[in-house]
Order: sequence, then C-alpha cells, then structure tokens
Amino acid sequence: MFGEEYDVIVVGGGHAGAEAAAAAANLGSKTLLVTMNLQNIGQMSCNPAMGGIAKGQIVREIDALGGYSGIVSDKSAIQFKMLNKSKGPAMWSPRTQNDRMRFAEEWRLMLERTSNVDFYQEMVSGLLIENHKVVGVKTSLGINIKSKSVVLTNGTFLNGLIHIGEKQFGGGRAGERAATGITEQLLELGFESGRMKTGTPPRVDGRSLDYSKMIVQPGDTIPEKFSYTKTKPLAHQRDCYMTHTSAMVHDLLREGFDRSPMFNGRIKSIGPRYCPSIEDKINRFADKDSHQMFIEPEGWETVEVYVNGFSTSLPEDVQFKALRSVVGFENVKFFRPGYAIEYDYFPPTQLKHTLETKLVENLYFAGQINGTTGYEEAASQGLMAGINAHLKLKEKEALILKRDEAYIGVLIDDLITKGTEEPYRMFTSRAEYRTLLRQDNADLRLTPLSHSIGLATDTRMKRMEEKLEQSEALVNFFRETSVLPKDINPIFKSVDSALVKQSDKMYKAFSRPNVTMDHMLQLEDVSTFVKDNNFDGEVLEQAEVQIKYSGYIAKEKLNADKLHRLEAVKIPANFDYSKLKSLSFEAREKMTKIQPVTISQASRISGVTPSDISVLLVFLGR
Repeated sequence: MFGEEYDVIVVGGGHAGAEAAAAAANLGSKTLLVTMNLQNIGQMSCNPAMGGIAKGQIVREIDALGGYSGIVSDKSAIQFKMLNKSKGPAMWSPRTQNDRMRFAEEWRLMLERTSNVDFYQEMVSGLLIENHKVVGVKTSLGINIKSKSVVLTNGTFLNGLIHIGEKQFGGGRAGERAATGITEQLLELGFESGRMKTGTPPRVDGRSLDYSKMIVQPGDTIPEKFSYTKTKPLAHQRDCYMTHTSAMVHDLLREGFDRSPMFNGRIKSIGPRYCPSIEDKINRFADKDSHQMFIEPEGWETVEVYVNGFSTSLPEDVQFKALRSVVGFENVKFFRPGYAIEYDYFPPTQLKHTLETKLVENLYFAGQINGTTGYEEAASQGLMAGINAHLKLKEKEALILKRDEAYIGVLIDDLITKGTEEPYRMFTSRAEYRTLLRQDNADLRLTPLSHSIGLATDTRMKRMEEKLEQSEALVNFFRETSVLPKDINPIFKSVDSALVKQSDKMYKAFSRPNVTMDHMLQLEDVSTFVKDNNFDGEVLEQAEVQIKYSGYIAKEKLNADKLHRLEAVKIPANFDYSKLKSLSFEAREKMTKIQPVTISQASRISGVTPSDISVLLVFLGR
C-alpha cells in the first residue's frame, strides 16, 4: 500500500495536523496525513469559535504566513466581532463564531485541493526509528509507512481518559477512542511525559431555550474578516446570547461535588487556569453568586448550542438539574453532557525552536502534545512544524520567528525556554512587544518572510506590498498637507479639544486624542484623496495606527533592537555549563537541560538570573 517514502508524515488531523500537512505540501514536500477518522479533520472539539484575545492575532499571523485557518474561519463564520475596541490597537482582537460542520468541511476540502497531500485513516501506534532518527510510522494494523520526517499532533488522544462524574472511560474526544502506543515508546526513548486535563460544556437543543429571557450579543455592525486574501465579510450574522448562573444554581452544583472527579481525587492532572470548569469557578470564587454564560449557536441551520462558561465534569444528572435552574434554560434538553478529559503531553523544553525534538532527529511535536490549549495555538505550531520539517529536508535555514516578529514567536519561545506545567494559553500580556504585534499588520510583518521560503504566494505578496505602499502614501499625505483652522476647529470642538488659530499639518491634528480617521474623512481634501486612490478599510486603519501610536511603536522597536543584540550572541552547541562554577546551581541545571542557542534565550529561562547571564557573557568574551 505504501511502497514510496514520504517526505513528511503528519499524525493527527486536528488544527495542528491540518496546518502542518498544508504547509509541508504547499512547500513541495510529499506529505501523508494519517488520522483516526477522516470525517473529523479540522474538528472543533470545544467551542465553535476562532480567535479572541491574542488568539485572533495568531489566526491573522497564520494567514499572513500562508496557512489556511483564517480562510476556513471566514468561509464558515456566522458572526464576527473585533474585541477590545475600547482599548488601544495593540489589544484589538478579531473573533468569529463558526458553523462547526462547515468549518470541518472547509478544512477537508481545502486539504483535498492541496497538491502533495495523501490521506490515510488509521491509528498510528508507534514510530520507526533508526540511529536516533525517525524513518516512518507504524499503524495499529502493523503497516510500516516510511518517511523522512514525522510531525506528531495527537491532541488529547494520547491515552485519553474521559470523566463524567464517577464514570470514566478511554477516549480522545466524545465518541472517539484514545490513541495508545506512542507515549510508551517515547518514554522508552528517554522522553519525559506528564498528564493534563481539559473540559468541555454540555451541548443542548436550542429549541428548548427561552432566548427572550437572555441578553442578545450581536456581531459587529460592519463585520471584518480574518484572511488577507479575498474572502468575503459576512453579509448577515447569527446572534449569540448571555445569561448568568445564580446562587441556587451553585447550590445545586455543590450537591454533586462529592461525585466530582476533580474533588474526589480521580483527576490528578492540571487543567487550564484561564478556562476553569464551573465547579472550579464556584470553589475558587466562593464570594460570587453568579457567573456569565454565553450561548453560542453551532451553525447556520443546526439547533445544537454550545453553553460557554459551563465547562464541567460533574455527573450528568447534576449538570441537567443545575442547568434547568438557569434563566432561559428552564426547559432545556441535552444533546450530550459536559465532560473532562485527561491526556498525555510532553514538556516542550524537550524541543528545539523549530519544534523538532532534541532526542530524535526529524521528529516534530505540535499542539496539545506540547502542553498548549486552544485551536489557534495548536494551528500555529502545526504550521511552523510543517514549514521547518520541509526546510530541514531541503537543507535550508530554519524559520524561527522572534518575539518581536509574531505572537507565534512568543508562544514557541515561551514553551521551549520556560516549559509549562499547566495548559498554556496565549494572552496579549505574554508579548512584551505587543504594540508591534498587532492584528492589523500581521501581513506586513510576516508575508515577506513566508514568501522568501516559497509558502506565501506571489498574489499574497503583491497585496501586502500594495497595502504597505498605500498606507505609507496616506501617512505622507497627512504629513505634508496643511489644514485651516476653520476646517479643523469644528472637529476639535466635537471632541472637546483645544481650538487652533493658525494652519498646521494634518498629521499633528490627527495625533490628538479622540480624533479618529472618521473625523479626518470629514475634511474634503482627505476624503477626495482617499476616494481618488481607492484606499480600503485596511489601508485607513494601518495609516491611523501608524500616526496615532508612532511614539509607542518607535520605543518598542528600540527595545526590540536591544534584544536582538543579545540574540546575536550565540552559545556553542552542547556547551558544558558545569565548568562555570560561578553560575548558580539552578542555572547550570536548567541551561544544561534546555540548551539555549543564544544569550537572549538563556535570559528567559525561569530561574536564570541577570548575574548568571553576566557570567556567561564574560566567559564568551562579551
């Protein structure tokens, strides 16, 4: 069946696996995607949404690099929101509600239309390894499939164990069996592993809910989109809704705490801190009488509804009784109860920045196997693993994104240098250069890099160059054009800003607080220039950010340049830290384990102090 040798085998068809297969194949590698169920490629295992705080920036970055997640999200979207609009542009984060079935269908169809991708449905039970180098995979039917590299994206399937109250059974997702064999083999090879937990809420019948008692949550009046390609923004949208738990609901849930696997010791692993279960919220925030619940439709036509904010592993009868006491849920009917799932992961300090493992050559890990949580985090890792697997086979320089280049760079650097003992989730606060890493400029930051390796197409590159050229032209127009007091003072007056008595450059007027692009477009010269040049919303947004936040952007670029000087100081491979007795014991131990490539990377390892870095710099003659 598999006489030929593949360049890349991707194990798992979730968000990480799908992006890995697409990236490797589009770069020219002969790729095989092996998954346990081909009907579930790109499956949204938890909430039917993409993006959100910091996650939306990651989806934009994936798209700018030539990945598929942004396109699939746009094609299957049922609602679009730009979150944090009341804050500065560094915090703006796009998010879509998606049609779960169409999302998976779009992923499957896009992969099927991608040259160089083959598919096979079966469980991979082991790896073929020769001289510490992966040479293929072995399936549960005993079939050996040869390849030059392998990307593992097993999600929650490695020895997955599902919990509902006192019941537990093997599974990687509701209705799907767990994957076995890989963890045991990796442990024999010397890898360290751990266990993590995640959970999901009940799914309910939307026909049994009373939406009139809830608070409507509509999408944006003028919806945008994720992809920088020519996907279409939504013409109409579906509403979401919000309701709340109550003290009565909490009391009913507490009745089942003695049967909760979280509290009776059955679950020993750590769950996501920032997406706690409802029982965890009640326990941790005992002073709160209510918590928000967001009611999210799962598609255009289906009546299935996702109950965001009610993730739980409590017994199904407790879940049902408590939900029926929530406003609007008095007659609720279940599609399926919520559950928790425990699964194996491998601490990501065992990886290089390319996501290749340090112990086995040409073996890459991406997604929840690395201890992360979230579709977006997984997809970005899959993309980078697929890219770097291809580049290594072609003996080309690896693509490693820096912390000031992308949220993806922050994510991977955090995992490699700091590791994680709980499911890692991306936040804007994790990025020290978030003013540079905005959602509006992901294409300007990353498309040239991707185009240089052959992934981003010429069409993408041309669109990016046009956007850059047009936004610069608009900024220069504001710099060079003056405005009369009689024209600008009405705008200043409307925003309670001091009036002027003489002409000044538009750039200076635009830089004032509360003066927006909409205000400037009220000026005839501006509106005429924009119309004559046919500038779109992306160009207007980019120009506005560049003008109003130029000082912050310049400061962050200066700080990033300082970081790059430390990035330039390389540490020799397999450096013997034990001979530097001036280093703290913790620094020696951790740097020996992680083997940082640069001084900058070493400085970000937990437990490594500034004095340790000084010792290293002195030893390296710097």
